Amino acid sequence: MVDVLIGISVLVPFIAGVLCFLTKNHRVRAFIIVTTGIILAISSLMLFQNLHGPYLYTPETLLGLKVNSLITFADFALLFIILGIAFKLGNPLVILLTLLQIVPLAYFELKMAPHVEVTPAFYIDNLAIIMNLIISIIGSLVCIFGIRYMEDHEHHLHLKKTRQPRFFFFLVIFLGAMNGLVFSNNLLWLYFFWEVTTFCSFMLIGHDKTEIAIRNATKALWMNMLGGVAFVAAIIFIYYNTQSTEYLSLQTLINHGPGVMTALMLPFALLCFAGFTKAAQVPFQSWLCGAMVAPTPVSALLHSSTMVKAGVYIIVRMAPGYQGTFLSTMIATFGAFTFLTASALAVNMSNGKKILAYSTIANLGLIIACAGINTPAAIIAAVLLIIFHAISKGLLFLCVGTIEHAIGSRDIEDMRGLYNTRPALSRITIIGILTMMLPPFGALMSKWMAIEAAATIPWVVVMVALGSGLTVLFWARWAGIFVSGPHMKVFESEGNEGFFAPFMTIFKGFYTKAKWKDPASIKVPLITLAVAAIVLSLGVPWLYTWLVDPVLATYKPGLFVEPFKTNPLGLTSGAGAFYVLPVFLVSIIAYIAAVVAAKTKDHKVISAPYMCGEQYPDATQPKFRSHLNNWKDYVPANIYMQDIIGESKISYWVNIVALIILIVLFGEVIR
Repeated sequence: MVDVLIGISVLVPFIAGVLCFLTKNHRVRAFIIVTTGIILAISSLMLFQNLHGPYLYTPETLLGLKVNSLITFADFALLFIILGIAFKLGNPLVILLTLLQIVPLAYFELKMAPHVEVTPAFYIDNLAIIMNLIISIIGSLVCIFGIRYMEDHEHHLHLKKTRQPRFFFFLVIFLGAMNGLVFSNNLLWLYFFWEVTTFCSFMLIGHDKTEIAIRNATKALWMNMLGGVAFVAAIIFIYYNTQSTEYLSLQTLINHGPGVMTALMLPFALLCFAGFTKAAQVPFQSWLCGAMVAPTPVSALLHSSTMVKAGVYIIVRMAPGYQGTFLSTMIATFGAFTFLTASALAVNMSNGKKILAYSTIANLGLIIACAGINTPAAIIAAVLLIIFHAISKGLLFLCVGTIEHAIGSRDIEDMRGLYNTRPALSRITIIGILTMMLPPFGALMSKWMAIEAAATIPWVVVMVALGSGLTVLFWARWAGIFVSGPHMKVFESEGNEGFFAPFMTIFKGFYTKAKWKDPASIKVPLITLAVAAIVLSLGVPWLYTWLVDPVLATYKPGLFVEPFKTNPLGLTSGAGAFYVLPVFLVSIIAYIAAVVAAKTKDHKVISAPYMCGEQYPDATQPKFRSHLNNWKDYVPANIYMQDIIGESKISYWVNIVALIILIVLFGEVIR
């Protein structure tokens, strides 16, 4: 049964992708996408239900051919396709990086270790299951969202001929490649799926074929190919240093004995470097920011459930293998530095997609920092962050894409007062923002655990704490914009609410009735992700007990002592962050009760913002008397400090410091 479910998770998206490419009828293609999403979601849930401990599996044949040989052939075929594209682009760097993979890999496969087969090829444990659930459910929702979105997108571009078959071909097979990646134990297989995600991201980022799209897609390609070179080098060094193909098994590599620790440090560092590039950590962040030119489903897929998650997955997966080493400390330092600097860069952004891009880079940095801290609490925080970041960030990217189609802008300043015109969409977006910054939502509790775990490394905990403060700043500013504006009905308050008036009106807004005109393919993914973010956050103790805690049990035997025990109710004891949950639940219930009670009052007062001078008599008119004694319109706007912490001001120095950290990391490993 498990074998079949694994096959469905990996092969069905590839088959569906081909069908999407061959199908010219939009309705048929939509049916294929929805059906594939349902199959993948059910398959992932069944796999979770049927897995009782790590499962080892090696598929021998597919359509009468040896799977290992098929993977090898497909790997080289893909690299030669990329090489052809590199020549077509006329980009010497991409050509060089592709050849630096083809030549060494060919030498390894033909000369060093010909016809090598690593068993088990697949290793499925709780960490792989978590990733599979994220990819199959959230990824499928993103694909379904894209059905209607791409219609509107192409309408705005005035395309004479649709490109949707090609678009959904790459979007859907992305899911299969990611499932293959997280299931793979054979490093050569893992590398193949790794490169498939690189190629798909290149094709999707450049989908619109504009000059800026092609330029940013090329940047994404060469930066990720840099990680591919490191991956190939790691495979070769593993074999060269150990003179054995045994360590090409990821589980054997992780559970190595003390005698080969020194020999494996450089391969570990190279694989982590590949993870850094895939996760767009500084100084490689520009490829992910550039990916914002792609259609919204691409951004959501790259940032939430696939692509960048592959980078943090490999680093978290290998954490037991380098625990207690200098490499581990440097990974924690590197991740924390990315978290702090990317959060600072997000503060000066008004472009909604760029805020999401930098916050994604920051959160991935925090996950990597947790992997480097490498304690039980840190690993738990990393896994929880992977889950909740995928849900909330996937939701927010889809929201921004929908808003952009509605108002023609992704600038958050242009979203001011959107609550009046698109209340339902605004509510969903606000929920997404709040789940990233406030208790009792899982993202904040995960960060709380990360800060506590980081206390073992003084400079790391300082960077993590400062970065966390900055994230609250840009999230709170964005949420405030939705419910602010000179004509906002949300400013209508009850006369006797006093201090609580602003808060009451915001929560009352969530009870307003307004028809949501977007189609089901837009609404269903948004509502599903919003509900999931809330429900899983409220059930985080049980989520931890059932899904996250078993991850530690499948790590290196004896490495981690089980840190938390459960009481008869299933709640964890010893996980301090979780004990805060009941307090917040009681507070929320009391607050909602107060809001409902306030709704019975009839007297309303409209208050205009005070501008330090005489206000215009009509409170609905945004005017005040200026120093020139005339009535002047005012426009609310935030300060973004571009002159102090703008991209052009600090990115160069951020990249320099990041490169220094990487040089120190590799210098110590090689020494």
